[in-house]
Amino acid sequence: MTMRLPAAPLALLVLAAATALSAHAQSLMDYAQAKQRADADEASLHPLTSQAMREAQARVLDDAIARCAAPDADTSPFVVVAELDAAGKVARTWRDGGTALAVCVQAQIAGRTLPAPPRAPFLTSFELSFTP
Repeated sequence: MTMRLPAAPLALLVLAAATALSAHAQSLMDYAQAKQRADADEASLHPLTSQAMREAQARVLDDAIARCAAPDADTSPFVVVAELDAAGKVARTWRDGGTALAVCVQAQIAGRTLPAPPRAPFLTSFELSFTP
């Protein structure tokens, strides 16, 4: 028995499947892809918007470091990439670096809010290195 769907429900089914595949493909983005996209997204910002984003990132990092720092912390460089939604809320993160400090800072960044980006999703990165 062959079942025929009307064109509109069939189109909705195809659209839903395509959306699900796109979301799945995006969820497979790895750190390197996320960092590359963050670099491109940040480079596209107007200078004033870029400055506001950097200032907001500094506030988030100051808070995260205050919560995560320990006297004997491994201060190896690390990077956290954050995906912002339309309101500027961190929806997802990726990390390059496996120290306890890096893991803690990533956890502190997750769920925080930065200025609303010009488009969503928008990726930005927090690059940390420490000098003695």
